[in-house]
Amino acid sequence: AVSDIVDEDTAMILKKEVSDGIVAPGYTPEALAILKSKKGGKFIVLEAKADFVPDSVEYREVYGMTFSQKRNDVVITKEHMTKKVVTKGGVDALPDAAVRDMIVASICVKYTQSNSVGFAKDGMMVGVGAGQQSRVDCVKLAGRKVSTWYLRQHPKVLGLKFKQGVKRQDRVNARVRYIEGDFTDEERTRWEAQFDTIPEPLTTSEKEEFMAKATGVTISSDAFFPFRDSIDHASKVGVSFVAQPGGSVQDPQVTTCCDDYGMVMSMTGVRLFHH
Repeated sequence: AVSDIVDEDTAMILKKEVSDGIVAPGYTPEALAILKSKKGGKFIVLEAKADFVPDSVEYREVYGMTFSQKRNDVVITKEHMTKKVVTKGGVDALPDAAVRDMIVASICVKYTQSNSVGFAKDGMMVGVGAGQQSRVDCVKLAGRKVSTWYLRQHPKVLGLKFKQGVKRQDRVNARVRYIEGDFTDEERTRWEAQFDTIPEPLTTSEKEEFMAKATGVTISSDAFFPFRDSIDHASKVGVSFVAQPGGSVQDPQVTTCCDDYGMVMSMTGVRLFHH
């Protein structure tokens, strides 16, 4: 989804990325021609109407029963992130860049299957964990993605020497598997065949040393953290800022945990469940 008219430069970037479709408020003729040719003409191109207003009530049908609820039409703003900062230092400890990332992550989890959490850094999402029964499992799922994103910047990953002719997406996949490292014997044989010289492994200690430098990541949750375990795990992937609705009897424990790690936490008062 793109929030502005798609131009030729944007279309050229999207042409190389793996995706099935796009929705945007408009397209330049050059961009439309490029996108229409993607996937052999099967790439879905949708134009959104700027004046469309969705119904105020949403419906879900399950085995002949219809459920209805008011649509979540809350507009997430800076005020949600700054009105109740409960950790040491208060709102003065919350930089503008963190507020931006809190908003970005919260918008993401608003439209993501609950339970969900999202990690953001530098104005972009770097990990999403959704649809889990346990909130800490959401954090662990998304946290693995954050770790992979960070470790793709490790010198040994950046220095991988592929054989000529290895496709772009195959290189992306190979880097991820190099970071993960848990190959089957058959998988390892196929992975090693992509290189002229088989790379040295990226060791656990090298990963931990690199990840220890991670910082400035924001996590947002669609509902309150019921225990401190989510914060404990988030600390392992560079989280410095936390946004969550609050409202749990464990809020004081979670706040203390954030203070223990030097994190800044905002309680937005806005629950963002999506089912």
